Amino acid sequence: MAAPVALPWDETNPTTSPALSAAKDIAFGSIAGIISKVFEHPFDLTKVRLQSQVLDATARFDGPIDCLVKTWKNEGVRGLYRGLPAPIVGAMVENATLFLSYTQLQNAIRWMNARPPSQDPTLPELALAGAGAGAITSFLLTPVELVKSALETTPIKAQSLPGPISVLMSVIRNTGFRGLWLGQTGTLIRETGGGSAWFACKEFVGMQLIKRRAEASGTQLTRKDILPWESALSGACAGGVFNLSLFPADTVKSTIQTEEELRPRGKGVPPPTFFGTAKALYKAQGMRGLYAGCGITVARSIPSSAIIFLIYDGLSKRFSH
Repeated sequence: MAAPVALPWDETNPTTSPALSAAKDIAFGSIAGIISKVFEHPFDLTKVRLQSQVLDATARFDGPIDCLVKTWKNEGVRGLYRGLPAPIVGAMVENATLFLSYTQLQNAIRWMNARPPSQDPTLPELALAGAGAGAITSFLLTPVELVKSALETTPIKAQSLPGPISVLMSVIRNTGFRGLWLGQTGTLIRETGGGSAWFACKEFVGMQLIKRRAEASGTQLTRKDILPWESALSGACAGGVFNLSLFPADTVKSTIQTEEELRPRGKGVPPPTFFGTAKALYKAQGMRGLYAGCGITVARSIPSSAIIFLIYDGLSKRFSH
């Protein structure tokens, strides 16, 4: 008689049912995303503004510090958190979808290889699950980032600043629903490669820290035994790796999404393409242009990613039963 194939959850434990597991991933990911986004938004706004000026004849900002200072002087605290509702929604969608997809793809890998739920996937398999989670998330994230970028780069002298709903309706009215996915190629590249690097780096560093602690104490530990400081440290490393891995794709995406606000092309002109925009950025400022805003992005992503995993792992451990 053939051995039964292991299901990707333990049917004998109702707390690990698919529905409850998915609900936890969505809730914990959303909470982690909201808190981290409130912390990092001024720095993300700075990044987008630096990226969007690469093709301008005259730069509005000399660097990240100059951008932060000018934003503070001209727009105040409200300016630093300009367009925050869209990123909050985006952070909830991004992190909830990432963690939900990541968990379910791990379950699928176990199921395909007839492994028990207690057996962890290998690091390459975790990287693959991270890439898949990033790819899925990108399709939900692009419309949110399109609205966010438009809000963050609308000229300060505008008499009335648009809200996220008005920007969303304007895009649909002018370009149809398809226009909401302007810049999708860049988001897909960034999230697929970045998701793989983000999860793989976090898991690798976390495993090394747990392994070191297990050897020192002479006990057997698993991924679930990670301590808060280990979650934060491994998450911080993952944040840096995520943004360094495919940052030029994000620069191209931001440039495409802010084209209409900063450099209107007029009616009848086709939207910019990913590779055409990348070529124009490189021609304008070389590799420096493709990495515009990278420094401040990496600087804010390290603590932000640490916060995300600290909260997500903490909540998962606290409500594991």
